[in-house]
Amino acid sequence: LRLLLRHPQVEVTALTSQKYAGIEIGRVFPSLMKQHLEFTCEELDVDQISKKTDFIFTAVPHKTAMETVPLFYKNKKRVIDLSADFRLKDPLVYERWYQKHTNADLLPESVYGLPELHREKIRNAKIVGNPGCYPTGALIGLIPLFKNEMISYENIIIDSKSGVSGAGRDVVLESLFCEVNEGVKAYKIFVHRHTPEIEQELSQMVQREINVTFVPHLIPMDRGILSTLYVRLTKEMKIEDLLNAFEEYYRKEPFIRIYPKGKLPNTKEVRGSNYCDIGVTLNEPDRRAVVVTAIDNLVKGASGEAVQNMNIMLGYPETMGLDVIPLFP
Repeated sequence: LRLLLRHPQVEVTALTSQKYAGIEIGRVFPSLMKQHLEFTCEELDVDQISKKTDFIFTAVPHKTAMETVPLFYKNKKRVIDLSADFRLKDPLVYERWYQKHTNADLLPESVYGLPELHREKIRNAKIVGNPGCYPTGALIGLIPLFKNEMISYENIIIDSKSGVSGAGRDVVLESLFCEVNEGVKAYKIFVHRHTPEIEQELSQMVQREINVTFVPHLIPMDRGILSTLYVRLTKEMKIEDLLNAFEEYYRKEPFIRIYPKGKLPNTKEVRGSNYCDIGVTLNEPDRRAVVVTAIDNLVKGASGEAVQNMNIMLGYPETMGLDVIPLFP
C-alpha cells in the first residue's frame, strides 16, 4: 500500500481482510493514517471486488490463494499472487513441499515473477506468482553465471540471513524480541520451502536438474536479506571477468546495482528500496567465487517486486512508483 499510494497510475479501490474485516486500515497500519486511504477492510466477495477493480494483488496464506486466484482469473482479472501457490510449475513438487494443489490446471498459465529473468513472459501474463524473498536475492546473484556457463552446477551453497519481518506479523514465539535479539540462528536447513523455487528456476535455465544447499538464518534486524553464494568456476578467470558478466547482463536493469571490485553490499544500503545490490569476490588459485547480494525483503523481496511486475504487465515504466532512495542510516 505504501508503494501503491505514491504510484501516479494507481487508485486503490478495495481492501479485503478476513482478520481485520470492519476495521479501518489506519488502525491496522498506523503508518497509513492521513494518507487519503480511508478504507475499512472488508470480507472477500470476488464478484463485488471484480466490479470495482482492474487489477488484483493477493497476499493471502499459502494454500488459500489456489482457491481465490482462479475466481478472479475466471472474471478476467489479471492477478499478482504473493503466496507460493503459483510459483512452482510442477504440481507434484508443490504437493511435496506444501499440499495437493487444487487448481493445478492453472499452473501453466502462471509466470514466475522475476523480471530480470522472465520479463517478456510477465508482460503478457494473466497470473504472476511473485517470487519468495530468499529466491529473489539468490537467483539474481546466480543468473549471469548460469547464462554464461561460468560455474559448476554442483555444490552451490546459498547462505542467506534475513531480518525478522520475513516471518510476518503474527505473534510467534520464535519471532519475539527476547527470542531473536542479540542472537543469530540457522533454521529449516534442507526443508525451507524457498528451496524448490531456486532449484526450479536454475534447472530451467540450463535444462538439467540443479540442486542447491540453501541455509537461511534469522538475524536481529527488522528488514533486509544478505545472501552469500558460494560457487566454483569452470575455468581460470579474473575478478574482472565476473564483474563484466554481471555488468553486461544487468546493464539495462533499473534496480540492479553492481559494486566495484573490493566492495560488498550491505542491507542498510537498500533499506526501503526496490534495489538489489551485488558484489563479487574471487579466489583465483582454486577457482572459487563468492557472490553477495542485498535486498529489502519487504520491497524487492515482496511488494516492490509485485509493483514492478504490475508495471510490466500494464505497460508502465518499471520504475514508476518505485523510484525510492534507500533509507540511510
